[in-house]
Amino acid sequence: MILNFATNFDIMVSLLLEVFNDEEVDIIYPSMKKSQWIPIVCLRIIAMVATLVATILMATSRDSAKVLGMTFTAKFTNSPTLKYFVIVSIITTIYSLAALFVPPKKSLRHVLVLDMIVLTFLVSSFSAAVGVGQLGKQGNSHAGWLPICGQVPKFCHHVTASLIAGFVAVILYFLLLLCSLNNVLNLVAFKA
Repeated sequence: MILNFATNFDIMVSLLLEVFNDEEVDIIYPSMKKSQWIPIVCLRIIAMVATLVATILMATSRDSAKVLGMTFTAKFTNSPTLKYFVIVSIITTIYSLAALFVPPKKSLRHVLVLDMIVLTFLVSSFSAAVGVGQLGKQGNSHAGWLPICGQVPKFCHHVTASLIAGFVAVILYFLLLLCSLNNVLNLVAFKA
């Protein structure tokens, strides 16, 4: 799987290089070299896919169980925390798609600030969702809350997979933020 990812990543980078030759890059990104903008575009695309996958997995998490003759359904809409995770993931996906089309001629700093805000919301929603997921998996003996993953395993597997994709997205957005910050600092040092 890692080899497949590396091959797809190499193909994506080579396609980006073919699409933008040197003259076009100077028009779109006049202050950035290829070595500066290719990692940002690739990280943004992969992070966007990770948040999209997290959203889809969480939105499709649904399972039902019969307890004492009554059927109850577990779905992400039962928890405000999981709703928050889905909403932030959708917003992050849309922002990433929009940020791909914003040329950072003069808006590089604005994109950096928006990346920080998006990362902050993504981390907060991911952390809250992990807390709810842990509670669903382990329960809380002090409060008398029983774990539910034994009764609704499909729901728990979807939530777990969604949280893994969310964690990957958090790491990728953090790396994206570091690359963007490095480019802004280099641009400021270059102008000075």
